Amino acid sequence: MWLLMAVLSAFFAGLVTILAKCGIKKADSDVATALRTFVVLIFAWIMVFVVGSAGGISDISPRSLLFLLLSGVATGASWICYFKALSMGDVNKVTPIDKSSTILTVLLAIILFGETNSGETNILALKLICTAVLALGIFLMIEKKSGTNSKTRRGWMTYAALSAVFAALTSILAKIGIENVESNLGTAIRTAVVLVMAWIVVFIKGKQSLVKKIGKKELVFIALSGVATGASWLCYYYAIQKGVVSVVVPIDKLSIVFSIVFSRIVFKEKLTKKAMVGLLLMIAATLAMAIWA
Repeated sequence: MWLLMAVLSAFFAGLVTILAKCGIKKADSDVATALRTFVVLIFAWIMVFVVGSAGGISDISPRSLLFLLLSGVATGASWICYFKALSMGDVNKVTPIDKSSTILTVLLAIILFGETNSGETNILALKLICTAVLALGIFLMIEKKSGTNSKTRRGWMTYAALSAVFAALTSILAKIGIENVESNLGTAIRTAVVLVMAWIVVFIKGKQSLVKKIGKKELVFIALSGVATGASWLCYYYAIQKGVVSVVVPIDKLSIVFSIVFSRIVFKEKLTKKAMVGLLLMIAATLAMAIWA
């Protein structure tokens, strides 16, 4: 059962990208991000009450709370940049850049958490090799979107890169903040921060009036993308709790495969041979890093 849940976690994570892309075809990406976060927040707190960790809020130390809040800000920034990139570029080009957050996370973890001691020399070497292969795969998958000028291309690539940077910061900050805090509760707190941040961005940019202009079709896709995010989290944490973590994590990381497949079916986006090689390298590096490193 847990193995099925791990696969479903990756499936829903891949589905999030496609549903969000459908929802922001005409809708403003900032407004769409703010709206979908409502749904994600509901799922996050459902998880908290299901596992019975709501009472642990009072036990969170000021330090942990600070880093949880900071990780929420980083998550919000990552989501805003990611969905902005999706509104401008193709799924199969934006997603690989966003997944480069794995590279930044590994490097930051090595630097900040001292994963360089002599007892972990072999593991460190493997992580660095896998990181290099992952970077090569991402490079091969980054291609010019047909029918766009250089300014537009720079735009979505910049937002996708910023999404990866903030996603990496999210992982590092969350790792510090989640110490002695139940993971579901930590996730719910972070999501609440994301919601506040998303709406602050909307009001700062004066886009609140655009909420009324979102069509029913787009609104449905935005809501569904939030539901898919919540479903992915529920499946992932069930799989982690009941199954073998070293198997669950690599399966979940391969959500990019579902994103690519869905983008081919829904948006008719095609991968070139070079991009396909890049995808295979990313898959191999991710599996190797998760299983052996």
